[in-house]
Parts: sequence; C-alpha cells; structure tokens
Amino acid sequence: MLNRRGFISSAAALLAAPRIVFAGAETERRFVFIIQRGAADGLHTVIPYADPAYARLRGALAIDPAEALKLDGTFALHPSLTGIADLYKAGQASLFHAVASPYRDRSHFDAQNVLETGGKAPFDIKDGWMNRLAGMLPRRSNQAIAFAPTLPLALRGAIDVASYAPSGLPHANDDLLLRVQKLYEGDAQLSGLWSTALKAQGMAGAAAGGKGQQSPAELGKVAAGFLARADGPRIAMIETNGWDTHSAQKGRMATQLTNLDNLISGLQQGLGDAWRQTTILVATEFGRTVAANGTGGTDHGTASAAMLIGGAVKGGKIVADWPGLAAADLLDNRDLRPTLGLDTLVAQACADAFLLDPQRTAQVLFPDSRPDKASSRLLRG
Repeated sequence: MLNRRGFISSAAALLAAPRIVFAGAETERRFVFIIQRGAADGLHTVIPYADPAYARLRGALAIDPAEALKLDGTFALHPSLTGIADLYKAGQASLFHAVASPYRDRSHFDAQNVLETGGKAPFDIKDGWMNRLAGMLPRRSNQAIAFAPTLPLALRGAIDVASYAPSGLPHANDDLLLRVQKLYEGDAQLSGLWSTALKAQGMAGAAAGGKGQQSPAELGKVAAGFLARADGPRIAMIETNGWDTHSAQKGRMATQLTNLDNLISGLQQGLGDAWRQTTILVATEFGRTVAANGTGGTDHGTASAAMLIGGAVKGGKIVADWPGLAAADLLDNRDLRPTLGLDTLVAQACADAFLLDPQRTAQVLFPDSRPDKASSRLLRG
C-alpha cells in the first residue's frame, strides 16, 4: 500500500524534471471518465477487511474476507469485481481510498455539480472540467464524447462535444435518412446537427446492434468502437446510475459492481490495441456512512474510493493514507475521513494521460482549488 505522503513526496523532483507541456501534447491516448451517480459506497467496493472496526460497524453488510478478492493485508475488492481484480494483478489498475471532492454536505445534486465543474462549491463554475481539458489538447485530439442521453455538466463548455445514446426505436432506413437530410440542408444549424448525429451513428456501427437497452458489456464495446477509431474522440464520459443504496445494499451493490466490471471488460475488449493507451477514471460524488443503517443500507457520507484502470495505467497499487474506522477517526462521528483530494487525482491523471504540465492542468481544471502536487507515476511512459 502506498500512502498519501508517498504519493505526494516525489512531486518536487518530478516537477523539476523536463516535461512535455501543452504544445507537445498531441497523443493517441484515450481518457474515459465513468461517473457513479448516487454516491457509491467505497467501503463496499474496496473493502478494508483488516480494519478492526469494519465488520462490527457494517454488521450484515460486511463482506466475508473469505469471499472478498484480497489485494494485500488490508484491502480487498468486492467479489463481483473479478475482472478489475485481474487487471490489478496485471498492473493495469490502481485503487485510491479515502478520496473526496471539496464538497462536505450531503446533496447529490450539489455534490455532482462540484465534481463535474471542478469548483469548490456548488454553482461556482458554469462549465465542466472535461470540456476545459478538451480545450487544452491540440486540435487533432480535441474531440470528446458523452455516452449519455443529454450532455453531462462535466463536458459542457466552450468546446463542441458530441453525445451518443442508443435509441429504443427501430433503425431508420436509408430512404428516411436521406429525406431528413434534404429537409434540413437549407438550415445551417439543423444541417450541422444532423451531420454530427449521422457521424456518431456511423461510428457506433454494428456494435450498437439497434438495441435500446444494452448490457454494460455491450455499452462498453460501443463506446470502445468510437474511441478505437483513428479519427475518433480521445475523451469520453460514461454515466452510471443507481449507486444510492439506502436499503437492501448488499444485493444492489453486487449488481451494480458486476455491471461496472462488465462495462470495463467491454471497453477493454472493444478497444483492442488502443487499450494500451487508455486511462479510465471511476469516481463518485461522495461516499456513504461507515455504519449500516436500519434498512440494510447506508446513508450519505463523505470519502469514498476511486479507480484508475487501463493499459496506460501503472497499476497494481493501492493509494491510501488510511484514516481508520475507529470512532475517534471518523468525520462527524459517522463518515470515512478524506485524506486525498479527488481534484488532485483527476488533475494528475489527466496531465499524465495527455502529457500536459501538471500545474497548469490543475489550474485549468480546478481554478478555485489548490490540488496537492501528486506523483506522475500514475501512468506508464
């Protein structure tokens, strides 16, 4: 386990070393942000099975260490995350615990606003950090896409961004598409939007399968179909919902985590050789209470877990300055105490992924924050 002090300690030497900055950022690397909407329980994902207070506070929610996928003498992954566990063993996944954004209240809406804008407080910033990241890249790789029905806040801003979501309607035939194209060709705005939509549909290709409801693995393959193309986007965001587990958490989280595992697997399979140049960040807006509630779930908390996964990741490590679960160690007597800023992790991962200057990346993505200076050893190369 690498603690936060070790994570940060090499910063000075790395910042003094030569770095390729903005002008040299042209790259074939891909960056995918998977957001877990609803406050995913990090203690149920990356399990501190050896913490003396874990089993007592979790009660029936506690994962049996015999079933968990042990990573070291302290932490284990949930049994549903077999694919991610394999990637961890292969050095292609790193796990970060006790992570939180600057937000310290308990509103999903406000917390997601902070997470997606990169602000310190809700509604301080109007555009998203992923859009600002796209603005830092040279034009060839200056393309981003959201796999969502509407454009998420993280990708809104000055840079044009596409979105794609499979339709539940039957495929339109070529004759209908041609008629619509002719109908729109006299309208500068609609013709542009129609061309963008057709291009996105073309990139989805056969992988979309004409299905309105896709499995997580199929969605991963569709997203990979865009990202793997030479002329495809280099930045993507995938939304996952259903992480707000106030009741019946054990079964619901098993399903959610299985879906996440399958989504990652689909991305890996679909990306092929491009997997080697891909970084996937998985994060949520805040964590959940350490103790289980009376309905077999957990309530809104503070710190959670995040993941970096992909062929570009220098993985096989857990980064955690573990605060402990004893009563005196909890935040507000109920929450996992944050020891690593999510903005620090995001900024460093993005800088590494696109060979950008770490300080400038942090300033652009999180202009109101002062993220810690983190190690550049998150990714290979």
